[in-house]
Amino acid sequence: MSQVKRGVSPLSLFKQGKLIIFGVILAIVCFAVGFFSGGREEKPPVLSSITVENQLQQISQLATIRYSYTNMGQFENSNEFYGIKLPFTTKSFIVAYDGTITAGVDLTQAKVTVTDQKVTIALPAPQILSHEVDPNSLEVFDETTSIFNPITIEDYTGFQADQQGVMEEKAIQGGLLTQAKDQAEAAIGGLITPLLQEGQTLEITVADGE
Repeated sequence: MSQVKRGVSPLSLFKQGKLIIFGVILAIVCFAVGFFSGGREEKPPVLSSITVENQLQQISQLATIRYSYTNMGQFENSNEFYGIKLPFTTKSFIVAYDGTITAGVDLTQAKVTVTDQKVTIALPAPQILSHEVDPNSLEVFDETTSIFNPITIEDYTGFQADQQGVMEEKAIQGGLLTQAKDQAEAAIGGLITPLLQEGQTLEITVADGE
């Protein structure tokens, strides 16, 4: 009795061919993904003096501290003759106003040195950057004048300038420049520390004020 050999159907061959092609494509895709992503490591950016200085430029406005105040001062002036105040020549007034003093460190003047072991940033001394008086807050009380010694605009402006110096000294005595120094160091440390290479340390120095 003869045996009948059964051939493979065309449909079966087609399905097998599809599986083989799909497997080859999948292998190629996996290889490509592994090569372009996990196959190569991204190198961290290398720090340089220019890189650090550019970063400091970006936070120059952040490394400041503001001191707001309300001041009241009394002005008095009389004509004198050989050290003796002349009667009926006294002029006086009391002024009150709000002001804001801004202090900080000029980061554009920072000196940066970068080595494989350390990033050193030398900062200038903190200083008062601005002092503004709100003109809308200015009030004058108890104004007394004399026909022999009238109050002038120069009296107001000169007295206000003197009072600004007094308030700046008061703010400095209260630790304004110390706070500006601390804020500058904190801002720089927070920005530069994440950029340090393995084994590098950060050193920040601040010059002493006058």
